[in-house]
Amino acid sequence: MLAAIQFPDISPEVFAIDLFGLHLAVRWYALGYIVGIAIGWWIIRMAITRPRLWAGGEPAMTKAQLEELVTWMVAGIIIGGRLGFVLFYQPAYYLANPLDIVKLWQGGMSFHGGFLGVVVGVILFSRKFGLVTASVADLLAIATPPALGLVRSANFINGELWGRPTDAPWGVIFPGPAAQSCATAAGPCARHPSQLYEAGLEGLLLTIILLTLAFAAGWLKRPGMLAGLFFLGYGLARMFVEVFRQADPQFITPDNPLGHVIRLGELGLTMGQLLSLPMVLVGIATLIWAARRTT
Repeated sequence: MLAAIQFPDISPEVFAIDLFGLHLAVRWYALGYIVGIAIGWWIIRMAITRPRLWAGGEPAMTKAQLEELVTWMVAGIIIGGRLGFVLFYQPAYYLANPLDIVKLWQGGMSFHGGFLGVVVGVILFSRKFGLVTASVADLLAIATPPALGLVRSANFINGELWGRPTDAPWGVIFPGPAAQSCATAAGPCARHPSQLYEAGLEGLLLTIILLTLAFAAGWLKRPGMLAGLFFLGYGLARMFVEVFRQADPQFITPDNPLGHVIRLGELGLTMGQLLSLPMVLVGIATLIWAARRTT
């Protein structure tokens, strides 16, 4: 059998309490969102308390406005993320079972849906307080990657969203019949740990790049530049990782084993790539707009 890494025995639950017949658990996935939002709040607070980072010494918002922004963003993430999953990935199921849409504890969140929810929230929030939308978007851009890294790491702990089969020495043997569907008599199936690829690119790498540009290169003085780079960086990272990520089962058929939703002969785009392509285009357009606006 080729060398591979056995999936670590980590419970998806950080801790749990059985109380009055109820199983109450804190899961790594939920904790990733909570800690990620807290880190994002801290990053934004550091930015708005340093006038030197802003053109004219005027931060994009006040501390009081930041507290309200968190509420708007949490609502955008939850509502947009859930509706995005429903519409993009399993519309037929939820059309037949509409009451299941609100059952968030069963899982099912879409980054792209959450992203759209945040975009709407940023626009409405900025209009309510008379803030510069591009600057608010820049703050969200530098605050988001840490949460992405934590949530993708939690996906790995949950043993979900794994990658395609691989014989690379860092391939991981994920448990469960679905992950082991490619196993043979010679041994178990190893897959790309694509969750960790995403955590490294969308999380760690984007965090380093965006925070460096924001706090050391003066990019907060150029509204829209950081937001544009985030759109572009996330879109490219996600499209790249999709090459190694197993497509959702509803898109896979015997004649379409890679789960492409747009097919061009042997090539094609997965749903993740299709949804990320507009982010790449919007990112490029935003960078060009912001650069011309500030020069």
